[in-house]
Amino acid sequence: MQTYQITRLGHQGDGIVQSDEGAIFAPMTLPGEEVRGRIDGQKLCDIRIATPSDHRVSPDCRHYKSCGGCQLQHASDGFVADWKLGVVQQALSAQGLEAPLRPILTSPPQTRRRASLSVRRTKKGAMAGFHAKGSDVIVEVPDCQLLHPEVMKAMPVAEKLATIGGSRKGELSVLATMSLTGLDLAVSGGKPLDEALRIALSAEVEAYKLARLSWDGEVIGQREPPLQQFGAAQVAPPAGAFLQATPEGEQDLLTTVQEIVGKAKQVIDLFAGCGTFALPLAKTAEVHAVEGEKAMMAALDRGWRQAQGLKKVSHEARDLFRRPLMPDELRKTDAVVIDPPRAGAEAQVRELAQSDVPVIAFVSCNPVTFARDARILTDGPYQLDWVQVVDQFRWSSHVELVAKFSRMA
Repeated sequence: MQTYQITRLGHQGDGIVQSDEGAIFAPMTLPGEEVRGRIDGQKLCDIRIATPSDHRVSPDCRHYKSCGGCQLQHASDGFVADWKLGVVQQALSAQGLEAPLRPILTSPPQTRRRASLSVRRTKKGAMAGFHAKGSDVIVEVPDCQLLHPEVMKAMPVAEKLATIGGSRKGELSVLATMSLTGLDLAVSGGKPLDEALRIALSAEVEAYKLARLSWDGEVIGQREPPLQQFGAAQVAPPAGAFLQATPEGEQDLLTTVQEIVGKAKQVIDLFAGCGTFALPLAKTAEVHAVEGEKAMMAALDRGWRQAQGLKKVSHEARDLFRRPLMPDELRKTDAVVIDPPRAGAEAQVRELAQSDVPVIAFVSCNPVTFARDARILTDGPYQLDWVQVVDQFRWSSHVELVAKFSRMA
């Protein structure tokens, strides 16, 4: 056991010790702390805090030390906010960019409406929870301070499903999503479906009053459509479809996008998903939504058609990585909203940089790929006006943002 100094946090939230062998990662430590431990590869193990940081706090959750679901509960909210703002600033600086960063917007505890639960059969039944830090061991989390209470109700359901359709050697993954009509569960990794398993699983849909249950992509039962509220529209996304992590985080993103779009009358929404932004924006603008997944576009269209008081929402299923919208397709558009996956949208952004779109609302879940794409736009006719950082993945290293780009005359 030796003493080490934590110099900074890495992008995954671990403290970093600089050694002759390079960076050594020290989980649950903070910059400025002196710690004792032993080096095993690139990780510091058996850590003892010798001199704690002023930003160290007691974790809100009693499961924190064993559960791998959170990385930063040992740090004060103010420290985490400043660190996440710094992650964005560093990503921009690496591309030679600067922009005003607005104060971070953080979702409250117990608001996560979706969780991917790990479930395994045991001799006495089953256990559901999250993996331990750096391990495939499942930790039960009955007092989780991250998940919404309605999502916590999925734990016993997931355990029952594992006893019915799980293997003693394997592990089920149960994606549990809170909807307006009940829990929406998408299970993967279970036994192959046969008639007996279908019947047994269908019985649990009724027993637990689930909105929907799917098994390796096949819908087993649906008591009611698992509806999500997007503005004036209610949408039933396909099983496992993308959804923002918290209602509060989604609203923060939407409010910022609406501010950027302003009074635009014609809007294009790229990587539109099931309509998180397109449908609320349709209250005041005609929207063309583009998304690679046909099932998501179909869900958006059904939601729009059943809603009242919305302007026209057209849609197009299109792979924007291989077939980005070209500048001539972006003509006569007042604003573009773009919300790509973590890989960013380099191909589409290169076409946007050749367009005459007046304003772009750029939503991103990866500051590094965002900064790369932002550089493409600012090398063209656009300026980066400001960035709003949103933290809906509380106590994690995950960072989201919305940025405003304006076309210069």
